Amino acid sequence: MKEIEILIIGGGPAGLSAAVAAADLGASVLLIERDDKPGGQLVKQTHKFFGSKKQYAGDRGYQIGDFLIEKCENNPKVEVWTETTVLGIYEDGVVTAEGHGKHIKINPEKIIVATGASEKMITFPNNDLPGIYGAGAVQTLMNVHGIVPGQRVLMIGAGNIGLIVSYQLMQAGVEIAGIIEASPTIGGYLVHASKIRRAGVPILTSHTITEAYGQDSVEGAIICKLDEKWQPIPGSEQDLKVDVICLAVGLSPLTELCFQADCQMKYVPELSGHVPIRNKYLETTRLGLYVAGDVSGVEEASSAMVEGRLAGVCAASSLGHGNDVTPKLQAEALAELSELRAGPAGQKTVKGIMKLMNKGGAAC
Repeated sequence: MKEIEILIIGGGPAGLSAAVAAADLGASVLLIERDDKPGGQLVKQTHKFFGSKKQYAGDRGYQIGDFLIEKCENNPKVEVWTETTVLGIYEDGVVTAEGHGKHIKINPEKIIVATGASEKMITFPNNDLPGIYGAGAVQTLMNVHGIVPGQRVLMIGAGNIGLIVSYQLMQAGVEIAGIIEASPTIGGYLVHASKIRRAGVPILTSHTITEAYGQDSVEGAIICKLDEKWQPIPGSEQDLKVDVICLAVGLSPLTELCFQADCQMKYVPELSGHVPIRNKYLETTRLGLYVAGDVSGVEEASSAMVEGRLAGVCAASSLGHGNDVTPKLQAEALAELSELRAGPAGQKTVKGIMKLMNKGGAAC
């Protein structure tokens, strides 16, 4: 049995930030990551971040990931297990994991779940053809392994991920046939959309894909325009010859462990799915279990890092570490989250969090 003060499940931006914050206050931390390297989405993000200096504005995602990994490696209070998968969180507080051919039991005093999110898919005829990818998979292929997925791409989804990955594909010499978005408006930042448009790539709002076609792999796609009721407009179909269809249609929180740990859950569309009810310090209805990052509601990586820092501080403080500075650190993190959510895009998240507040007063 491995005894530890704080167990962090997930080594992405939220988990790494939580580990650094908790260890800096003196707590002993075990971080478990199922991949062979921590970093999560950061390892494949080559674009520069927005926000403030505290959120690493101006740095590229992979640089931020390397910086956080280095901080964990240099802190004797942090132990990192890679290529290890957490299997369950049980009633008696024991957590089980599998890694390197071993079944491991862990007995933490506090747990931070930072498992992130998975990509959503959409249904259309032949959506199982080779050549159809999630945008995250395309980022991994290109930015981690140096492999382009094809020569001509149709991007579905004009949120930040769709726009950023489209630009990265163009930088790699891949042609973007177009970006389509079912919504009447672009979901991502206009600064990203402007770069795409200046390069001559059309962004078609109120459009969707009706089918993909091809023999052994994708050879093309049929798209069409949608009316104000989101219904296809007859006669508006276009045939695009592409060998890749990339889906950037959102993410779903990876909350299986929260369900299994018997956290009280609620479906909140604004947060992209079922999320655990928690208070403003990110502690769930299972006392001693905190959440941070996309598992608590899908946002940008900047917010995930701040949430991770907040969860790490709160978990460490609950064990008696850093109580003299905890109120200041909590207030700073909450203020940063408010600032990050102040814009139009952030109002969706704020609305979702307000819905959690109405669930029996358990959340703030």
